[in-house]
Amino acid sequence: MIAPLVLLILCSALAGFSLYVAGPVLSDLMLLALVAALASLILLLIGSVKRKQDRWPSDDGAPRRHGSAKPKPTERWILVDGSNVMHWKDEVAQLATVCDVVQTLTARGFSPGVMFDANVGYKLGNRYQDDRELAQRMGLPEDRVLVVPKGTPADPYLLNCARDLGARVVTNDRFRDWAEEHPQVRDPGFLIKGGYRNGRLWFDEAALTTEKTAATV
Repeated sequence: MIAPLVLLILCSALAGFSLYVAGPVLSDLMLLALVAALASLILLLIGSVKRKQDRWPSDDGAPRRHGSAKPKPTERWILVDGSNVMHWKDEVAQLATVCDVVQTLTARGFSPGVMFDANVGYKLGNRYQDDRELAQRMGLPEDRVLVVPKGTPADPYLLNCARDLGARVVTNDRFRDWAEEHPQVRDPGFLIKGGYRNGRLWFDEAALTTEKTAATV
């Protein structure tokens, strides 16, 4: 509903401005046109931010109960700690490693979502990269990839989202600093370790095949 309203206000603003340029119209009309244009830009920004927030947990790390990340009954959600997994092969940050993990999990019947720290772009390419760019590079829908806001640790986002979706987490991190707030990290099968041996991807099969009951959403 925001986009049509923005277009209407913006068109009105442009019409007012054109009248001012075309003839001797009162300066108040020019002021009104400028205010309307500014309002339309603010509404557009608000709409863009809201669409992104609806997909994943809120800025304080609390899980959201709606949006495209809500699980479907037939989906087996699993979350990938992208900033950890990307170092699995040769201990070098590589997006291809995350892609390999995601493709393997998908082939095994899971629906993976990937979460990264805000500095992932600098580790991969010496510049900031948002979730849209990384999703395109990985060949994934944008709502399956999240780069957390700058200055915010990814761990609480990841753990809250896993709890909200009833999902498990693929990572070699033990999340000891968050164990009190998120005791599920101690549950067998919640954290799924992996890596590469002789160039081949492996997972902790005992953990991977331990099905978890989906959380109530």
